[in-house]
Amino acid sequence: MTPNQMLGLLMLASMISIIFIGFPISFTLLFIALVFGSIGLGVDLTFNLAYLQIWGFMKDDILPAVPLFIFMGFMVEQAGLMSRLFEAVRHLLAPIRGSLYIAVLITATVFAMATGIVGASVAVLGIMAAPMILKAGYDDKLSAGAIAAGGTLGILIPPSVMLVVMGPVMGVPVNALYAACMGPGFMLAAVYMIYCLVRSFINPKLGPPLPKEERITDIRLLVREFMIGVVPLAALITVTLGTILGGLATATEAASCGALGATLLALAYGRLTPQALKKAAVATVVTASMVLILAVASNVFGAIFTRLGAATVITDAVAQIPLPDMGKLVVIMAVIFLLGWPFEWPAIILVFVPIFLPVVQTLELGLNKGELLLWFGALLAVNLQTAFLSPPVAMSAYFLKNVVPRWDLKTIYAGMGQFMALQVVFLLLLLFFPAIALWLPRLLAN
Repeated sequence: MTPNQMLGLLMLASMISIIFIGFPISFTLLFIALVFGSIGLGVDLTFNLAYLQIWGFMKDDILPAVPLFIFMGFMVEQAGLMSRLFEAVRHLLAPIRGSLYIAVLITATVFAMATGIVGASVAVLGIMAAPMILKAGYDDKLSAGAIAAGGTLGILIPPSVMLVVMGPVMGVPVNALYAACMGPGFMLAAVYMIYCLVRSFINPKLGPPLPKEERITDIRLLVREFMIGVVPLAALITVTLGTILGGLATATEAASCGALGATLLALAYGRLTPQALKKAAVATVVTASMVLILAVASNVFGAIFTRLGAATVITDAVAQIPLPDMGKLVVIMAVIFLLGWPFEWPAIILVFVPIFLPVVQTLELGLNKGELLLWFGALLAVNLQTAFLSPPVAMSAYFLKNVVPRWDLKTIYAGMGQFMALQVVFLLLLLFFPAIALWLPRLLAN
C-alpha cells in the first residue's frame, strides 16, 4: 500500500469520526478533502481538481431538475392539494377499519410523485393527519410509523431528487432509473397498507372506522371530493412522469412543466398568493441549496479520495472477499445500510457508490450490464429509504417529532421499527427477485 493510499484511508476514517461528533457534513467533507489532498497531492493539484470537479458537476444539464422538482412539491403543498387528497381518500374509505392509515399512505404515495424530498412529506403528513388520528383514537405507534414510512417514499418513487443525482453517477439514464424504482416504490407502499389493514382487522382498537356522524353519505359529494382532491393532482403527475418514462422529455424539461403545472393548480384553487409563492420559493432555495452544496462537497471529496488511490484499495478488498457474487452484493448492501445512519444520501451516492460500482459491474448474476446497474440502483434506493427509518439517526423521527410534539421519540421509534422491518424484508425480496425492478424498464424498452 502506497503512502497516498494510506493517507486516503486515514482521510475516510477522519471524515467518519468528525461527522459522528456532530459537525455539518458538507463543510466537513470539503475541509477534510482540501487538507488531506494538499498533503498527498499538493496544494495546486488539489485546488485545481476541486475547481474542475465543481465546474463539471454544475455544468450537468440534469441538475436544474433538482430545484424544479422541489419547487413543484412545495407549490403542491401551498396549493392545499395534499390536504384535499387526504380528505377525499379519508371520506371514500370511511367505513373501513384503519381507513386513516390508508388515507395517510395513499396521500404519501401520491405526494411522493409530486415531490422528491422526504422532510417536507413527513412534516406535512404529520401536521395534516395527526390531529385526525389522535381524535379518532388510533394507535400512536402504528400511526407514527405509517406517517414516517409513508413520508420516506419520496426518496424512492419518481420524481425523486435522489434518483436525479444517482443516474449520472451510475451512468444510467434517469428515466430508466425512474422506471426501475417505480415498481418497488408502489409495491412497498402496498405492503405498508396491507400491514396496517391486517393489524386493524385483527385488533379494531388500533384503527376503528370513521364514526358514522363524520361520514359523507351523499354519493354526489363523494364524487365531487374525488374530482377536486384527486383528479387534478393525478393529471399533473401523469403528465410530468409520463413524459419522462416515455422518453418524450428529459427530467429537467418535465420538471419545469411540473413546476408550472403546480403553480397553475395553485392559481386555479385560489391559493396562489404572493405570500404562498414567496414561501414556496424560499423553501425551494433552502432545500435545493442544502442538497446541491452537499452534492458538490461529496463530489470533491470523492475525487480527491479516488486520486489518492484509496478507492482502489477498498474496491480490491471487496472484490477479493471469499464469497459468491450474490454474497458480495449482500455485503455491499449491508455496508450502505450502515452508512445510511450517519450520512445523508448525497454523500453515500457521490462518495461511496463510485467505490463499490466497479465491483458491482463485475458481478455475474445473470443480467446484462445495463439491467444490473438499474437493479443495483433500485436496491440502493430502497436501502437508503430504510436508513431514514433506522434509529438512532433516523431523520424522519425528528421531522415528525417537530410537528407532533405529543408523540415522544420512543413512541415514534417503536412505530418506525415495524415499518423498517417490512422494508428489510422487501429489500431481501428485491435482492432475490430482480424482476420487481426490471419489468417496467424492459416493457418500456420494447
